[in-house]
Amino acid sequence: MKRKQMLFIYNPNAGRGTFAPKLSDVIDTFVKADYEVVVRPTQARLDAYEEVKSFRYPYDIVGCCGGDGTLDEVVAGMITRTDRIPIGYIPTGTVNDFASSLHIPKLPLKAAQQIVDGFPFPCDIGQLGEHTFVYVAAFGMFTDVSYETNQQTKNVLGQAAYLLEGVKRLSKLPKHHIRITYDGNTIEDEFIFGMITNSKSVGGFRGIIGRKVLFDDGKFEVTLVKYPKKLADLQGIVNGLVLQNKDDHIYQFRASEITFDAFEEIAWTRDGEYGGTYEHVEVKNLKQAIKIVVNQNALSSISEQGKESGRR
Repeated sequence: MKRKQMLFIYNPNAGRGTFAPKLSDVIDTFVKADYEVVVRPTQARLDAYEEVKSFRYPYDIVGCCGGDGTLDEVVAGMITRTDRIPIGYIPTGTVNDFASSLHIPKLPLKAAQQIVDGFPFPCDIGQLGEHTFVYVAAFGMFTDVSYETNQQTKNVLGQAAYLLEGVKRLSKLPKHHIRITYDGNTIEDEFIFGMITNSKSVGGFRGIIGRKVLFDDGKFEVTLVKYPKKLADLQGIVNGLVLQNKDDHIYQFRASEITFDAFEEIAWTRDGEYGGTYEHVEVKNLKQAIKIVVNQNALSSISEQGKESGRR
């Protein structure tokens, strides 16, 4: 019987750099599951994207190991292909929001075993302008914290690194006048923050999006925060986001396509990386565009189909 073929891409600098000693055991897990494995360590930004976009060998699966940025590059490369094969993910980054949302194990050997034992789940992917994102596109306050926090600080402090960098921004409240249209609705106001998500957590914080997040329903969860006229209103905003309390400064809704028209160019992030500046931009949900290998037990909490199966 012909052996299965895997392209395995890993980022040796992600997280605390602790994956390298486990590489041999991870590859051994794949080989014992009857895979022939081609290993590609990334050397620079966009290496993973270029590798996935251009490979011609008939692989059965692409495995990747790294943080959200590595997964983002692999997904962006796969979207360009007509033969979109499944992606298996071993998360070794600082926060790993998307992996946590899909119940992908944090321990490399367990995640590797899930890649060989799991099954491909058709997952929604986002598109911001001409570029894709895996789980979040955002603008405004704090959104540059991830890519402006250096890797060494992330490795040493973990999630606290984002918090420390974010605290520095509290004295500055940038506001953007934006007209937002979705599903026949229009909102126009001054905003300090906005995010379009397909994840149960952002920056490691759960609950700020809502609790009924599905990953294959063709819908984003959208959160917009209006500019507070009084500094004291910030506490209400924080409570509204973290505790899901009602607050007049917060808009939350679900949509598959959203258009943003601003009165100035606004900087965006995609999955924690710089995503460009736009005055006008459309954000679209590419329903079930990518297959991510998951554990079947996770279906009931991540999938529209899984929810329906659970009701029967």
